[in-house]
Amino acid sequence: MISRIDLRGDALPEGGALRDLLPRAEFDVEAALEKVRPICEDVHHRGTAALIEYAQKFDGVTLEQVRVPAEALGTALDELDPAVRAALEESIRRARIVHREQRRTEHTTQVVPGGTVTEKWVPVERVGLYAPGGRSVYPSSVVMNVVPAQEAGVESIALASPPQKEFGGLPHPTILAACALLGVDEVYAAGGAVAVAMFAYGTEDCLPVNMVTGPGNIWVAAAKRYFTGRIGIDTEAGPTEIAVLADSTADPVHVAADLISQAEHDPLAAAVLVTDSAELADAVEKELEPQVAATKHVEDRIKPALAGKQSAIVLVDSLEDGLKVVDAYGAEHLEIQTADAAAWAARVRNAGAIFVGPWAPVSLGDYCAGSNHVLPTGGCACHSSGLSVQSFLRGIHIVDYTRDALAEVTHHVVTLAEAEDLPAHGAALKARFGWKVPTP
Repeated sequence: MISRIDLRGDALPEGGALRDLLPRAEFDVEAALEKVRPICEDVHHRGTAALIEYAQKFDGVTLEQVRVPAEALGTALDELDPAVRAALEESIRRARIVHREQRRTEHTTQVVPGGTVTEKWVPVERVGLYAPGGRSVYPSSVVMNVVPAQEAGVESIALASPPQKEFGGLPHPTILAACALLGVDEVYAAGGAVAVAMFAYGTEDCLPVNMVTGPGNIWVAAAKRYFTGRIGIDTEAGPTEIAVLADSTADPVHVAADLISQAEHDPLAAAVLVTDSAELADAVEKELEPQVAATKHVEDRIKPALAGKQSAIVLVDSLEDGLKVVDAYGAEHLEIQTADAAAWAARVRNAGAIFVGPWAPVSLGDYCAGSNHVLPTGGCACHSSGLSVQSFLRGIHIVDYTRDALAEVTHHVVTLAEAEDLPAHGAALKARFGWKVPTP
């Protein structure tokens, strides 16, 4: 059901050589880019008419309008299962606690007497948030995108989710209910690259945005790449991943359940166990069979995901080697199920989010830990962070110098400008002092 990669016996290679030994899903965004390009440009030129046509082509629905009516949002909330509503409200509450603490404050540094640099943080003016709606419905992604944007102080928030045939062309009602709970009333029935293009270019109904965030399929990732530079993006999200670093103290029942929980997202989802215990590897592999048989989505998602080249049990000589492997892998989600798990977690450098010990499974982070589940995939955790309040803020430096403070440093500026063969830079200062360099 799941393959093995045995890295025992020899010294582990460094850097890219180690990464190349590890499992990873094939996710060719560049190839998809060529397919989304004409779609994006069609939306640019035809606006809402193109959105309606693509809804018919891709989603099998006939839309009269793309924006979701306000009454549909209210109805979805009124009809929401009370238990689901309570769970969403708790998820929102916990996410707000965590994300509110992330908000940076303005700070002024006095560099010299009379010379200060202030860094102020300004929220993006308008954002477009994407909530997937393909194989599953993700109201949790609504929470994870909207809460940090709101806590950052974003004034204008729009959200798009694919139209659903079974709901009359509206996005899934649980998505709509989550929007209503969060006070987001600008919602569009648009999916994939079409939604990203709508946000990037704007249409008759939707003003263009400054930034697009949210997970999605390869078409969403390709459209984000296409518009990078025109709009800000969070990340080109690839197939979801879990890596578990475990030793002989881990419970194979827990480990198997956590691998399966990630595999049920998508046939390209990655489930990776890194362990120095062959006994644990055997026990986990044995445990996968009955747990998979007892759940849903077996043939179309879980079995292909576990059997795919992106998933494996990786055997190493020691936890030190295991740490090198998980750092090279840079998982979206990394669980540490070892003795003294907190100490090992503290040493991890590359992960989207780290889950410490047996009582912090990835599923908790997906919904109610308070953390954000929009995280870097495909090894991007070595250079990128998950979605947070900071994602929606821009740092702006404000430079304020008096005449005396400028005079004191003018000779250095002129010297550096001339060293770079940019004399006009120095002249901009000389002009303020009668074309003479002040004596320091």
